[in-house]
Amino acid sequence: MPAEALVPTSAEEAARLYGDGEGVVVFAGGTILLPEISAGRLKPERALMLHKSGLDGISTDGGTIRIGAMTPVSALVGGPSELISRFAENVGDGEVRRSATVGGNLCATAGVGAQRGDLGAPLIALGARVRSTGKGGERTEPVEDFLAGDRSGRLVLEVELDAPSGKWGAETLRRRHAHSYAIANVAVASNGGGLRIGVSGVGPTAVRARAAEQSRNPDDVLRDVEPVDDAVASAEYRRKMLPVLLRRALDQLETA
Repeated sequence: MPAEALVPTSAEEAARLYGDGEGVVVFAGGTILLPEISAGRLKPERALMLHKSGLDGISTDGGTIRIGAMTPVSALVGGPSELISRFAENVGDGEVRRSATVGGNLCATAGVGAQRGDLGAPLIALGARVRSTGKGGERTEPVEDFLAGDRSGRLVLEVELDAPSGKWGAETLRRRHAHSYAIANVAVASNGGGLRIGVSGVGPTAVRARAAEQSRNPDDVLRDVEPVDDAVASAEYRRKMLPVLLRRALDQLETA
C-alpha cells in the first residue's frame, strides 16, 4: 500500500495536495487501482484519497449538466442523459457501479491493452468537456482532447456537457459476465444535424471517430481507431466488429 495517504476535504484542498501529480496515485472508487496495487504492478509513494473531497454530485446550470469526478457511476443510471445511462448500466454489477466513479472510469487503465472505462464513448459523442487541474493550472477541454493528451499530472475535477436534445445510438460488445470489460463501445449522437461518434474499450484511450462522422461510412471508423490485443479480445476481432457495431448504432439513430 502507499506510504502516505492524503485525504482532502474540499476540491481546493484536493488540487493543492495533488500539486503536479509527481508520485501521487489518485484513489477514486479503487475498483481498478486496488487490484493493481495488490498484485504489485503499481507501487505508489502517495495516495490522494478523494472520498471526502466534495467532488461528487450532478447539477444543472441553465443548459449545462455538471458531473463531479467522484460521482458514483450508479448515479448516472436513469440520470439526465439516456445515452450515458445506457453505458453506465454496463459498468460491472450494482456493487461495482456504487464504488466506481465517473472520473475513475473515464481515465481507467489496467496494465497493457485497451482502455477499461465505458463512459468515454458516450461522453465524446455528446461533446462533453473535462475540467481538470495540475501541471499548468486549471483547464477545460473536450473529453477527446483530454484523453489524447498528456494526462500525467492532471486531476479531473468534473465533466460538463450541454443538456442532450438530439437522437442517439449505442452498441456494446462484451463477454457474458457481469464483471467483464467491454470488447468495444460505440456511441453516436446527432444534434442540430451534426454527428459525433465516440469509441472506447478498443485502444489505449477512448477516441472520436471523425472520419466516420464525415462520411457516415462505418468502415471509416478504423481510420481513427487502432484496436489493440489484450486479455479481453484480439485486435483483429475488434477491427472486424467495430464497423458492425457502428452500423447498428447509426441505424438506431436514424430510426429514433
